[in-house]
Amino acid sequence: MAIDGVSGTSATSGLDTSRRTIAGNFDTFLSILTTQLKNQNPLDPLDTNQFTAQLVQFTGVEQQLKTNEFLETLMLSSQNTAKSDAVSYIGKQVTASGKTGELTDDSAVFWSYNAASNVANAAVTIKNAQGQVVYTEMGSLNAGPGTFRWDGMGSDGNVQPNGIYTIEITGTNLAGKPVEVSTSSVGIVTGVDFTGSVPVLQVGRSKVAITDVTDVRIPEVVTPPVEDDGGEDEEA
Repeated sequence: MAIDGVSGTSATSGLDTSRRTIAGNFDTFLSILTTQLKNQNPLDPLDTNQFTAQLVQFTGVEQQLKTNEFLETLMLSSQNTAKSDAVSYIGKQVTASGKTGELTDDSAVFWSYNAASNVANAAVTIKNAQGQVVYTEMGSLNAGPGTFRWDGMGSDGNVQPNGIYTIEITGTNLAGKPVEVSTSSVGIVTGVDFTGSVPVLQVGRSKVAITDVTDVRIPEVVTPPVEDDGGEDEEA
């Protein structure tokens, strides 16, 4: 026995179509209401209160669907605005909470720090991606924000390879009590990833959530000094 093809139309798609029709065409409801009036039981007709309740019901459903459409449009608009704002970070220098920085051939590593108070004895420790200590430095720090620059030269006098490095700054005041020193990374944004719940900035090899960014600024352009060729101006 031959079997006829089965239709691919599902009940869900039919419901979605009905919802869109109800939301977009009030005449549909009036047609349904008229049909109901024509086919009602003459011995038990619907009263005015029932008609009014149905009208109120329909109006509430229609308003709810319109509200949902408005919220969807508003969400899409907000997402597009957030993406545009995130893209504007490309090419900017950002400071993000954290200890990670990237060493490249083009630039040294910069970290920002903030000392709760003056640090009389500060210890700076830099480790590579394997957790090995490659550089240490002792000194003092003033209270408040500051910047630490590392050119990639290790404590052993050898230039360290490009890669990801972490910094840790600890210290004590004159009384020997520990002073809290928070650190953050600084870098240039080269791209933006939108696959997650929040935009993620690509800073070198590192990825920084846009919510972790604490400072954004235009990077400083270092102009190389003009070399003097030692020549004398010619006289006319």
